[in-house]
Amino acid sequence: MKHPALNAGKVAVVTGAAMGIGLAACKHFAKTGLRVCAVDLPSEELDKAGRAIGELAASPSDVMVAPCDVSDAEALDALNAQVMATFGGTDLLMNNAVTRIGAGFWDDMAAWHRAVEVNLWGVINGVRAFVPAMIERGEPACVVNVGSKQGITNPPGNTVYNLCKAAIKSYTESLQHELRNTEGARVSAHLLIPGWTTTRNRPHQQGAWLPEQVVAKMIDAIERRDFYIVCPDDEVSPAEDRRRILWAVGDIVENRPPLSRWHGSYGDAFERFEA
Repeated sequence: MKHPALNAGKVAVVTGAAMGIGLAACKHFAKTGLRVCAVDLPSEELDKAGRAIGELAASPSDVMVAPCDVSDAEALDALNAQVMATFGGTDLLMNNAVTRIGAGFWDDMAAWHRAVEVNLWGVINGVRAFVPAMIERGEPACVVNVGSKQGITNPPGNTVYNLCKAAIKSYTESLQHELRNTEGARVSAHLLIPGWTTTRNRPHQQGAWLPEQVVAKMIDAIERRDFYIVCPDDEVSPAEDRRRILWAVGDIVENRPPLSRWHGSYGDAFERFEA
């Protein structure tokens, strides 16, 4: 059964909306009759995205383009008030904004701080700015926080990104528990876990999913009321995803070294496990 928050006339607020998964989500919502607030840092890309979303909406007045830094809690509080004044409230909040800076373990700490401010605090700020009013309205609504498989399997290479996405998983699990135990709350939380996806302005590579495929998977999962929305891609099947996640958890259960999947002594064991 279709989730009521996805019905025409409802309101979706999407961060990281200038390109990639966020832009694809905004376009989908506009095409299906939702009113959309597209949030991102001020840029030509956001202006262009706003025009593209507006072309798909039932009316230009159904689209709000909101230049905003998600790391600024006060700015998001002000945006919530603006959405309330313009559209009457929010039915779907998608915390999608992300940065890939601060990749290396010993990279500049300023880059690490910025990554945590956007990738983790941006999600927390979004929830705290919008969700209390969503609960108070008493209407069916949902929150989608965008995580990553890297927050579960923790592959070497971008430590700060992984730790933020791992924290988002934990935070969103706790958020769903909180919501389902809040009297009168009709808001659900969902964790979107994309696979390899072509994002930003990168050329599409064979094996990756397009943002539109991720959004289609997300919509289907929300309608099923799934919490974990794990997206495969054209290189890693759902079965392989399950095995890789189970192996990562198995490091604890089996008392293996952390990240044993990338540990030379366990390479053959992992290959047999994944086969």
